[in-house]
Amino acid sequence: MQVQLPKPIASYFLADKGDSETIAACFTEIAVVKDEGKTYKGIDQIKQWKAAASNKYTYAIEILGCVEQNDLTVVTGRLTGNFPGNQIDLRYLFRIEADKIATLEIKV
Repeated sequence: MQVQLPKPIASYFLADKGDSETIAACFTEIAVVKDEGKTYKGIDQIKQWKAAASNKYTYAIEILGCVEQNDLTVVTGRLTGNFPGNQIDLRYLFRIEADKIATLEIKV
């Protein structure tokens, strides 16, 4: 069964296989990303975050589910790759504004 994602979020997961420019285009100019205990604000920091993650890890994502909670869209994904443990289920908490991602928090 394929999970239906809102367009900006589907674009994010598709872009996640590309470069930092492609993923940054999914976000608003003043977007905020929280991942691995760090916060990245604005397009330039989001590009740096994506570039660093791409250099550090190789991974694939299987989308397991998607639910709406208040003003957030919560996507559950299973990552497999070359990181400690080789597999982990993550929750991606997205807030969308004007068809772009305004905030993204990635949690275990």
